[in-house]
Amino acid sequence: MTLHTLPALGPNKKLKLPKEMERKLPNGLTVIAIRRPAVPLVELRLWIPFGRAHLARGAMLSQTLFSGTDTMSMVEIAAALQSVGGGLSAGLGPDRLLVSGNGLVTGLDRILELLAEVLGGAAYPGDEVATERERLADGIQVAQSQPSHLARSALLKRMYGKHPYATQTPDVEQVRAVRPAQLRALHAERVRPDEAILVLVGDLQPGKALDAAERALGRWTGGGKQVKLPPAPALTPAPLLVVDRPDSVQSSLRMALPAVGRTHPDHAALQLANLVFGGYFSSRWVENIREDKGYTYGPHSLVEHAIAGSALVVAAEVATEVTGPAMLETVYELGRLASLPPKEDELEQARQYALGTLQLGMSTQAGLAGLASTYAGFGLRLEFLAEYSARLAAVTRDEVAAAAATYLAPSRAVTVVLGDAGRIEAPLAALAPVAREDAQP
Repeated sequence: MTLHTLPALGPNKKLKLPKEMERKLPNGLTVIAIRRPAVPLVELRLWIPFGRAHLARGAMLSQTLFSGTDTMSMVEIAAALQSVGGGLSAGLGPDRLLVSGNGLVTGLDRILELLAEVLGGAAYPGDEVATERERLADGIQVAQSQPSHLARSALLKRMYGKHPYATQTPDVEQVRAVRPAQLRALHAERVRPDEAILVLVGDLQPGKALDAAERALGRWTGGGKQVKLPPAPALTPAPLLVVDRPDSVQSSLRMALPAVGRTHPDHAALQLANLVFGGYFSSRWVENIREDKGYTYGPHSLVEHAIAGSALVVAAEVATEVTGPAMLETVYELGRLASLPPKEDELEQARQYALGTLQLGMSTQAGLAGLASTYAGFGLRLEFLAEYSARLAAVTRDEVAAAAATYLAPSRAVTVVLGDAGRIEAPLAALAPVAREDAQP
């Protein structure tokens, strides 16, 4: 069989930004309209800063935001949205309440009217709240039976201590205690236009879209005040934590390392260092513990950004009997990258992947809306993507090596391993000091 050499990759394309317009309304709402005429649809993202709140009530608010108003039932809202090919839903993150949806671009006015109806008059009817309360409680109970959820929860507590980010899933009993009056009070306090950002992306004329948003949402008001999160604490390396899950057939390895925000000078170099380590399929770590040794199927690492801070998170599920060897190889790959620069071809491959995924992420209306709203929530606009693309293209091997040495040193890691402590504690203790606790739902 004749093997053929793959052709060289072509030159990087310059990131082309779509046309956008922005307007800040008198009530404090910022509206960003972006033209992307691929299909006759519009994507909508509304980022509402939510800060610190009673977690169970916040989760229930996001579940029941569209359950009805003083003049429309949940079914009527859904039917009105469907009449213009649309839909809206809400989700709660550590920093924000995010309303997402889409529909025919010809129905944008109606979608915005319905959104305004809900933002200004969500009623949280008792029967709908009761139904969603049980659905959310059931979902939490299912999640709490999953090793990935338990490992993630343990890592967050180890990373953040008493910071609000430490707990991101409410307790089931707290959810079942939430009442409609509490949701109405929380809505009045937190669902407000000041500092909120609405992003509209689609086959639209940006100026006309801004006018439509102002007509529909210009009268939206809210009481209360914005609640600012304190900065996330610096990671404090501690003994490796073994979270005991007796009789588990696999172990969940989780590590957190320090990282920087998107505007930090080291950000692009750190992103490339992470890709070389474990951030995509061709990385060193994946090659080592998946392709070479077969310890796991899908290890991955990524830089997670939140308003109060950023962290690089490493995750893998491995068979119980290879927990110690898998951890050893993970620490080895981190240490190798922190002490030896990547090869030029290795770095170039990671760079091409980073630039390509950036282009790909902007290629659809939904992807562009997600990127634009996420960046806007951090005070950035699309032009930052062009700056970031240029930084990725210009980062040198020495800069990546410096970022790896600064942020990826294993000694700086917070590490949690969920599994059968009776079988994994001794192999892990041979690598590092170990603490132990029982798995908590």
